[in-house]
Parts: sequence; C-alpha cells; structure tokens
Amino acid sequence: MRNADIVIIGAGISGAVLAERYANAGKKVLVIEKRSHIAGNCYDHIDDNGILVSKYGAHLFHTNYEDVWEYVNRFSDWYPWEHKVLAKVDGQLVPIPVNITTVNTLFGSDINTEDEMDEWLAENTLPIENPSNGEEAALSKVGPVLYEKMFKHYTKKQWDKYPEELDASVLNRIPVRTNHDDRYFSDIHQALPKKGYTELFRNILDHPNIEIVLNIDYFDICDQIEGYEKLFYTGPVDRFFDFKHSLKDKLEYRSINFVSETIEQPFFQENSVVNYPGEDVAFTRIIEYKHFGNQQSENTTVVREYTTDEGEPYYPVPNPKNQQIYERYKTEADKLVDVHFVGRLANYKYFNMDQAFKNALDLFATLEGQQASVDTAAYENI
Repeated sequence: MRNADIVIIGAGISGAVLAERYANAGKKVLVIEKRSHIAGNCYDHIDDNGILVSKYGAHLFHTNYEDVWEYVNRFSDWYPWEHKVLAKVDGQLVPIPVNITTVNTLFGSDINTEDEMDEWLAENTLPIENPSNGEEAALSKVGPVLYEKMFKHYTKKQWDKYPEELDASVLNRIPVRTNHDDRYFSDIHQALPKKGYTELFRNILDHPNIEIVLNIDYFDICDQIEGYEKLFYTGPVDRFFDFKHSLKDKLEYRSINFVSETIEQPFFQENSVVNYPGEDVAFTRIIEYKHFGNQQSENTTVVREYTTDEGEPYYPVPNPKNQQIYERYKTEADKLVDVHFVGRLANYKYFNMDQAFKNALDLFATLEGQQASVDTAAYENI
C-alpha cells in the first residue's frame, strides 16, 4: 500500500463517491475494503443461471435530487424502472403501498375515486397527530385492521421488535396512496444501471489516483496507516471506538440471511418482489431477480430474505435506547479533527441510496468547497 492523502474505509456508496471526488481533485486516495469486492451492499454479479443478482438484496435507485441523478449518470447508462411490490395477505396478492386496489381487494369494498379513498381512510385510521412510536404512526396512516394484516408482524420479523418498540420514523416511511398508483416510489427519477451496480462502482473508482485494497480489515492494519490528510470511515461507529460505550448495552444492528434457490421454470412469481407480512412464514420477502431488466434464462433464481441479529450489519435499529448510545459515540467522533464518519453505519442512520450519494457529495463540498470542483468533461467518454 502506498502513502495516501486521503484514506477511505469501505468501498460502498459513501466511500466510492468520496474517493472519486478527491481523486479528481488531485489527491492520492487509498480505499481499504474488508470484503472481496467493491460496491458494498450494492454488489451484484451474474449467477449460475445467467441472471444478474444482488448479493445483499435488491437495490432500487430513485431520487428527486437532480445533482445526484446527474452524478450517477456520469458513470453508467440507466434504464427506467418503476418498482412495484406485492404482499401476500389473506392468500391474496395486493399492492404496497396501500392504495385503492389494496383496500378493495382485502375489504371487498368498491372505492373508485380519491375522495372515496380519503373518506375510507378517515373512517378507518386513528387521529394521532404526533405519533410517539411506530405503532401509532402506522395506526394513523392505515388503521388497526391493515396494521395487523400488513405491518405489525412484518415489522417484528424485520426488526425483531414490534412497532411500538421502534421510533415513529420507521413506520412513518409507509406511503399510502388515495388512487390506483401501485408504484413503490414516486420520485422523479427511477431507474437501474444497465450493466449493474458493480459496473457503476467500477467506473466511479476507475482513476489513477485511487488505489483499492480488498480483503483487508482496516483494524488489522490501522497502526500502519499514517501521514494522511483525512480519513473517512464508513463502518459501524461502535467498532471504530472498540465498543467502548457498549460494554453494558450494545448498539443494535439487523442483518439479513439470503437463501437463494434455482427454480427450473421460467418464472416463480408474477412480480420482482413479494412481501410476506404474516406470521405463517419466517422470511420477510421473496425476490426474483429475473424480472429486473427483462432478463432471459431457462431457469429462474429466487432469494428468500430472513432478517437476523447475526452477520454483517445492514440496518441500524432506531429507538431511543440506541440513539442514546449512539450520541455517546458521536461525541467521541466530533472530537476527531482528521477523521470523518459517513454513511448509514457510521452515522447510525438509515439512508436510501440517493441519500447516501447526496450525503457523500455534500460532505465533500462542505469540507473542500469550490476549490475542489471537478470538470465534468472528464466523464464524457465513460
């Protein structure tokens, strides 16, 4: 490993964006990644069925940030993808977010207009103005019956906590539609990279000023890393501080066990993602990757997702107890002058993909200002 001006721990979204920004600003950048690949949790590859699959679960890009959209288009061509999710409820497949079709299917109602849907929601939801936890947030959005059928037990499987044990923000993310719109997202830009996310990251990191070392845990060599101007850390914040504030109560993270299966038929399910919110199965959803990008194959690949406490940390668990522990680590982090904590795990905060891109871009701009602006002509041939 060479000496570097900028050291970045992790080659996911945050690390890759910061590496690219600093490399194009003339800095020598060293990226240290403990996994065997770049792209973090966005990593995808072609499986034995010839299907592009994501190793760590489906990643759907959507954004209203024009600067983020412009940035990612420098490094990949994209195809439109308006993501849709179905849920298996009472033996029927219904759309998520909850919309007119969801309600009509599950309740046998005959709602046809937005006014009628507004009326149904007013009659069936609880008027909780400032929800104090996830249960109250869900009850205020969809009411007791849909909460029980679609969200209560799914949340328990996802977080190993019932909604009342989580911050309101977790269930406040549930969109509810008063029309027939069955898109999961409503952002202006919704797309997937034509050659996959790994290729996107490969292009982002393709710069002579960037050195990437894989299969190395930063904490095994941290005493050898010195002389840098700035270090950016994207891993779990408690690991950086050797769990010093977690001797009694540890920061909680959720991981996912992905169980892949080849099915010897053209398709297994009618949609790319089907959620299973009930208690009858232990997994949260089934993803069939062949649906993405109109892929062709004799067989199909399906992946069942089981959320667990064991394994790689993916999700911070947002509740008051964990927030209090995190604040102790943040106090320690704020004391460091040349080390910056960035991304979902380091900030103990859930980011959508576009938010992670935005966060890294904004951090670079804040730290370096206009002096580090980049000539976009450098990307015209990618």
